[in-house]
This record gives sequence, C-alpha cells and structure tokens, in this order.
Amino acid sequence: VCDGLMAGGVFPVIKHLPGHGRATADTHKEKAVVDTPLEELRKTDFVPFSALRDMPFGMTAHVTYTAIDPDNSASLSPKVIQVIRRQIKFSGLLMSDDLTMKALTGDMATLAKGVLKAGCDLALYCKHDVDEMTCIAEVVGPMSAEAVLRWQKARKSLRRLKLFDPSLARAEFRQLLGHEPRS
Repeated sequence: VCDGLMAGGVFPVIKHLPGHGRATADTHKEKAVVDTPLEELRKTDFVPFSALRDMPFGMTAHVTYTAIDPDNSASLSPKVIQVIRRQIKFSGLLMSDDLTMKALTGDMATLAKGVLKAGCDLALYCKHDVDEMTCIAEVVGPMSAEAVLRWQKARKSLRRLKLFDPSLARAEFRQLLGHEPRS
C-alpha cells in the first residue's frame, strides 16, 4: 500500500508509533495507558512498525507506555522516541499526533515545544485557531537539521509522476487486448 501511494505521489504516514492497539481509551477524548511489559511490546506491537521503518513519515501515539515511561505519553517522551528511533529503527520524519487531542493537557505552545524536545521532528496542530497557531509558530522555531535531512530524504522517495496521456493509454489498452476495443 505504501509503495502504491508513493508511486502515485502521496506520502503514507505510519501511525501510531510505537503502537495504539492495546490502548482501551480514545486519545481524542482522554488519556490512554498501556501497561504491557516492554519485551511483549517488542515481540508483538513493534513488529509492523519495524517492517515499515524506512517509510518517509510516521506519527506518534498519545499513549502512555508504563514499561518505557510511566509519566509521559509517547509524543512527549524522549524515552519512547528513543525506542522508536533505536529499537524500531524508524528513520523517517516523525510528527506528533494532533496536539489538541484530550489525551494531552497543557497549553499548545508548551505541548509543541514538548514534542519537539522529546524528539519529534514536527508538532502537529489541527484545530485551525489562528491565535494558537501563531503562538506555536513563535515558540517552535525552524526545523532541526536532522528533521530537514529526513524531509529531504522523504521528498526523494516519491517517484516522478508521468502526466496522463489518453492516446498512450488507449494504445496500451488496445495492445493488452490484442485488438481494437469496440466503441
């Protein structure tokens, strides 16, 4: 699926790192906690993310993994971000999930700085409040050098799209059928 999206000029986003499946709460509405031992997470939950570690974009989960960092959700946890980068080996541009979700508490500027400090490359804000967007933009600054390199690598992962040529498509269709299609 990811290869098909990229062939079509669309960036896939792998989410929610390092896994959201065990969370029993909706992070749009409340805090979610996963109490699973780290070794079990490595053997199960991390496996699909490891397989997709070379994809261009990933998104963190606003889930607290008590075996890694009992005090912070993944998006705000340097410990969880290290697991994503060093154990799962995700190499793409890493963004937080939406900062306005109820799993997180605090003002948007503090949250935006927090996810970047934890190791995310981008702080995702989806509410469209111009005052909050301005406040976030004032405190986050430019992308880090590492994030810029990841962005450049992501851009190179998309294949050049060929413009659709109807006459070439008709010729290919006729060739595949082995005769002229009936009109």
